[in-house]
Amino acid sequence: MQIPEHWTHEENQLSREFRFEDFSAAFAFMTRVALLAEQANHHPNWSNVYNVVSIALTSHDAGNVVTKKDFALASRINSLLA
Repeated sequence: MQIPEHWTHEENQLSREFRFEDFSAAFAFMTRVALLAEQANHHPNWSNVYNVVSIALTSHDAGNVVTKKDFALASRINSLLA
């Protein structure tokens, strides 16, 4: 599978860092990601410090490796920024 734009595939995870104008914009983005993740029943490992959101995707139920679910969620997350 092709790695979605701006994501890296290292150490059995897809990861990306997102920067926003401020904390409110970062938190709003996290809320939209949370809704996507819940729909997909596939939840990210993530952190937020002020305007930066870091996301790492791996499939825990597949032994902590990257699967099609991770690629699909990463692409859907990217679409939130389009």
